[in-house]
Amino acid sequence: MHLREPRRVAIIGGSRIPFCRSYTKYAQQSNQEMMTAALNGLVEKYRLQGKQLGDVALGAVIKHSRDWNLARESVLGTQLAANTPAYDLQRACGTGLEAAIQIGSKIALGQIDCGIAGGVDSVSDTPIVYPDGYRNVLLGSFMGRSFWQKLKPWFGLRPSHFKPEFPGTDEPRTGLSMGGSTELTAKAWGITRDAQDQLAFESHSKAAAAWEAGFYEDLVVPFAGADVDNNMRPDTSLEKLAKLKPAFDRSGNGTMTAGNSTPLTDGASAVLLASEEWAAANNLPVLAYLTYGKVAAVDFVDHDRDNLLLAPAFAVSDMLKDADLSLQDFDFYEIHEAFAAQTLATLKAWESEDFCKHRLGRDAALGSIDRSKLNVKGGSLAIGHPFAATGGRLVGGLAKLLDEKGSGRGLISVCTAGGMGVTAILER
Repeated sequence: MHLREPRRVAIIGGSRIPFCRSYTKYAQQSNQEMMTAALNGLVEKYRLQGKQLGDVALGAVIKHSRDWNLARESVLGTQLAANTPAYDLQRACGTGLEAAIQIGSKIALGQIDCGIAGGVDSVSDTPIVYPDGYRNVLLGSFMGRSFWQKLKPWFGLRPSHFKPEFPGTDEPRTGLSMGGSTELTAKAWGITRDAQDQLAFESHSKAAAAWEAGFYEDLVVPFAGADVDNNMRPDTSLEKLAKLKPAFDRSGNGTMTAGNSTPLTDGASAVLLASEEWAAANNLPVLAYLTYGKVAAVDFVDHDRDNLLLAPAFAVSDMLKDADLSLQDFDFYEIHEAFAAQTLATLKAWESEDFCKHRLGRDAALGSIDRSKLNVKGGSLAIGHPFAATGGRLVGGLAKLLDEKGSGRGLISVCTAGGMGVTAILER
């Protein structure tokens, strides 16, 4: 199909399972089982049984070697036509949003007419590996030709070989955890404990109100005994949050706690995107349009230059230039709350004339946003953050917000491990 101009990318809607704290409701569920459930939620919601879609892009940050073809296997477990193709991708915490941008690009270029983007992660079902020494024993025995050659490597077996190595979220280049890195950000930008706790309190309050009002009713499908995000704390208060001890810097100067940081979470999400023509032909609604996307990366290894999770500040700035928009030209802001300090530092960076001039190459500061428009239905601090699934949650929820409003524009910003940021603009 030859196109003179890119087609508009319609967002039909999203589906996810409840996000649950790791080692709770989904302790016995795999990535594939969770992802299939989220996909089937879309199938049921939009009557996709037996339909062949153009492509499906899914990913997970933490996955077993058995899940080398996770996306395709998840699709085969649904009621979609078996000849629907699928592929895996991974851009750390921005995986779900990156998937939406990639599927949207294929639709815009006319390569496909419809597709699904999403992601899943389970910390509960973490792959556990053993030291290389044990691996060498196994391989040496396997490759032996005679009985003696197969037996000999086992004489090198040591007790230390049985100590498992668990995957972590420490940055290989710095050795710092996400929280440890963000403590540096909080100190560099002067983000107070009170401000962090306030954002966390607002996140829980907004999420609880949204669930109570039924906003998530058609976005979330029950799974494995869960029917609501179980990290959400409707009864939290600033007083309760203030009593929590610092979790990453216990020297007495730490400001980040378990209450103002995102918990380890399991979950999956998916979003259906299409051309306007395909949506009309299938009698499906268009909630909003995916119009812009941008990624950026920073040199976080040099702590004096950039902070690990501030790459979205750069990506949003570049995306606004592409769209010829100002930071204030939005009705909703969906900024992923990896940590309250990270979200607040990003906002502060956009308000800083020095940062915007010398780091973003702008003539003036991007300015402030209307905080009443920020994460209006709750953010990751309350809902949780299954790494690759957060992007799908944000796209699906923001598209619904824009549809309910009937017009407008929304900004999505997601920070990731490795000092990257993924951002997008949705319009109605």
